Amino acid sequence: MKRKTLNLGGRLFSLEKPVVMGIMNITPDSFYSGSRLSGVDSVRSRAREIVEEGGALIDVGAYSSRPNADHISAREEMERLCPALKVLRDEFSDVPVSVDTFRADVAKMCVEEYGVAIVNDISGGQLDGDMFRTVAALQVPYILMHMRGTPATMQSLTDYEDIAVDILDYFVERVGELRELGLHDIILDPGYGFSKTLEQNYELLSRQEEAFSELELPILVGISRKSMIYKLFGTTPEEALNGTTALNMYSVMHGADILRVHDVREAVEVCRIADKLGIVK
Repeated sequence: MKRKTLNLGGRLFSLEKPVVMGIMNITPDSFYSGSRLSGVDSVRSRAREIVEEGGALIDVGAYSSRPNADHISAREEMERLCPALKVLRDEFSDVPVSVDTFRADVAKMCVEEYGVAIVNDISGGQLDGDMFRTVAALQVPYILMHMRGTPATMQSLTDYEDIAVDILDYFVERVGELRELGLHDIILDPGYGFSKTLEQNYELLSRQEEAFSELELPILVGISRKSMIYKLFGTTPEEALNGTTALNMYSVMHGADILRVHDVREAVEVCRIADKLGIVK
């Protein structure tokens, strides 16, 4: 049976019904211009918006993972994160916060100094060899995403024998490593848009439930306004809300427990309608 709870700092967090994670980008170069924030006032406003629209989690990131994004140092990443995390800790303490980072030292600082509840690592531990040991020592839930290479090289690494099977193998290996270290609160993220072609993204989504159900772990889907939507229609991220909503509905019908999104209200409505129809898996 799939794991349906997370231990967030001693609080039991239920995933019996799908929940929405609102994105908070503390970056000047996120692929979706509407998500870029700067300054504590914009952080406060965005946090309030996420909460008022029904978001259950806030995911804060200060390092853009889009292809060709600027590289920043760990120090600069921390300098971007700290003011935002202080606002969230002091003014929105009831809302669990996730930090989007591939660096173990950044994750450790965020958890220990600001009470961050979840670590969200786009690299699945590949870009920092200390990450698995760090999250295991911290005993915080860990979002394990699939990606090959780095954000700069990932789109050239799309050769799979069978994309669903290959990614399942990736998850099995890394989940085993994390469990050996004593971490059991693990969330799977198939990594839509990362080292996958447009066609591969849709094939993987269509097989998501069958591919990963044997691991019996929660699944996070992050497809919000991504190129797999807007390139299909020859449009832009700013025009990709309808497609995002359609794919979010498909996702919760096929095993998604957490929707990571820019547009919280629309995703919350997806979850509520799916629940009302009795189609949540």
